[in-house]
Amino acid sequence: MVFLWADFIAGLVGGGAGVVVGHPLDTIKVRLQVQSLGAVQYKGIFDCIYKMLKRESVFGFYKGMGFPLATIGIQNSVCFGVYGNTLHWLKAWPNDSKPVTNTNIFISGCVAGFVQLSIACPVGLVKIRLQMQTHGRGTPCLEKVMPRYRGPIHCLVDTLKTEGIPGCYRGLSIMIFRDVPAFGLYFLAYDVLCRKLTPEGQSHPSNVALLIAGGLAGSATWFCISPLDVLKSRWQADGVKEQKYHSILHCIRDSYKTGGYRVFFTGLTINCIRGFPVNAVIFAVYSLMLRVLEGKTTQ
Repeated sequence: MVFLWADFIAGLVGGGAGVVVGHPLDTIKVRLQVQSLGAVQYKGIFDCIYKMLKRESVFGFYKGMGFPLATIGIQNSVCFGVYGNTLHWLKAWPNDSKPVTNTNIFISGCVAGFVQLSIACPVGLVKIRLQMQTHGRGTPCLEKVMPRYRGPIHCLVDTLKTEGIPGCYRGLSIMIFRDVPAFGLYFLAYDVLCRKLTPEGQSHPSNVALLIAGGLAGSATWFCISPLDVLKSRWQADGVKEQKYHSILHCIRDSYKTGGYRVFFTGLTINCIRGFPVNAVIFAVYSLMLRVLEGKTTQ
């Protein structure tokens, strides 16, 4: 069978574009989800934005972006590459005459979601721990103190020293339950929307349709996985100051005890808002790059 490289390259470019667009909103989302583990408390999205601007300036919104920017392209390259190749193989087996089905798309998305976790889990952990650095080792951030982590590499090395390799994959089990079905839904929703938004007689959806389909697919997926995302953020952020949770079950119980069921929907609004522009850009850039690489630039 033919191995397709175009999906990997297009995913690399699309992933990088998505990080630049979405990281500020992602930082706000993480701060809201794990604020009980930090020194600063927020009343909502706008209060979080105000306090971050006041205490950390606009650069606070880009904390932890360097590592995802350097790695998210690889992560998306793996994700889209595995998706494209799995879909191609499913279509080609046992022969290449049958059309692509929704089941093929969903399964390919699930496989891609699982494989990309090898990169996504440690990258996400480092990103969250850097985003949580509103202060240094328990001291309010208004004071001039050295933060615990000097950067993404130092954060990764520190985690390896203190928690070992398993520490870098803290939250992997949660991410498996979150990402595997989520990516299946993600790719399926995008494909269905693209088909609906493509006029008859046209081989490709318009650029506007790509943006709309990618944005809606992203927002819908984040809406479905928000509780697991909150749990993942809290579990991975634990340990920046001190170890609070003994297990994932303890994290669930303590979160519910302190915030009720609503705590698991913290950041839902910002997740859905962020999901639209980020995934609109990712899918639009990915699809356009794919056409260029495959020599299909005309519609």
